[in-house]
Amino acid sequence: MTTESKTHTTTPPEELKYWTAFHRIPGIGRVRYQALLGRFGSLANAWSAGSTDLRSAGLDARVVQAITKERPNIDPDTEVEQLGKHGVRALTWNDDAYPALLKEADDGPPVIYVRGHLSTADEWALSVVGTRRPTPYGRQVAEEITYQLASNSICIVSGLARGVDAIVHRAAIQAGGRTVAVLACGLDMVYPPEHAKLAREITENGALISEYPLGTQPRGDYFPRRNRIMSGMSLGVLVIEGDLKSGAIITARWAADQNREVFAVPGSIFSPQSRGTNDLIQQGAKLVQRVEDVLEELNLTMVPHQIEMQELIPATDTEAGLLRHISKEPVHIDEVCRLSSLPISTVSSVLAMMELKGLIKQLAPMSYVRTQSAAAARTRVAESP
Repeated sequence: MTTESKTHTTTPPEELKYWTAFHRIPGIGRVRYQALLGRFGSLANAWSAGSTDLRSAGLDARVVQAITKERPNIDPDTEVEQLGKHGVRALTWNDDAYPALLKEADDGPPVIYVRGHLSTADEWALSVVGTRRPTPYGRQVAEEITYQLASNSICIVSGLARGVDAIVHRAAIQAGGRTVAVLACGLDMVYPPEHAKLAREITENGALISEYPLGTQPRGDYFPRRNRIMSGMSLGVLVIEGDLKSGAIITARWAADQNREVFAVPGSIFSPQSRGTNDLIQQGAKLVQRVEDVLEELNLTMVPHQIEMQELIPATDTEAGLLRHISKEPVHIDEVCRLSSLPISTVSSVLAMMELKGLIKQLAPMSYVRTQSAAAARTRVAESP
């Protein structure tokens, strides 16, 4: 779906401040946001609810106690003011600007914070991760493959950490591409601090993202959690060096759980830095020797053209209707015609256009599957009558 064809929806400011206020309270995550919205209709109403009403929303006593204890110390208006002061924007899962792939993940956070700007082109994103202590081989691979990916209009997602993360962010910027860094702290700080300049460059060529409110200091347990956001907003994860228990391997596990593709660069059997990547390949990850191994596997060989097509040709109701009948399992064009009650001439031409946009892929003659790039279109399909 294109920017031009969407009816933009954003959380109203008077409601957004309560989303950010609840986000300050420990124990209020995705499930409890849904419970509060289901019971009260809005978080503004939920914010003023008493203990009895909060329990009626299905919240347990511990969470209700946390709300009643923390609420007097949180000023929703101040939350929004501080975000503006630091040049940070809060997005809820109701906002169109919230990353489409992350929105459909089961564990996408209800609120994310953004410094910089996100683009619809970021739907073509790959998370590239690796060790904080790359070998010369790993550094060369990270630089060359990332540069080529970014040159093919692939948005590079990583974690701003030392080592491979910093290398791939810089390579994407040098290629003139987009890159997104997901942080494990509030966006009013940068960790590690020596990457402050790199963080500023990233905001000029993409965005910094965090699920943590301003003022949140980095903690050891935050880093594995933030990795699910990196994989969740990406079509797949590419691991370039990492030991068996490294953060890069954790990101790959998140990707597998989220039904994302996992890629790994092979390395020496004698190098500890390659134990994790070689193990991933043994477990079925796609072995990567060249950038085409990634582009072809994810049907990304024509991304620049697909971006251009999405910008020039808005998605239509017919496209949205046909997308209902195409899933991750191959479906023949005859079946699409039967389910949609449309003539084959119409279905054939619309499917051809959808394939050019990267929304679907032809696996066998006249048999199609939906691609991950159809995430934004799926949202429209779900909302269609």
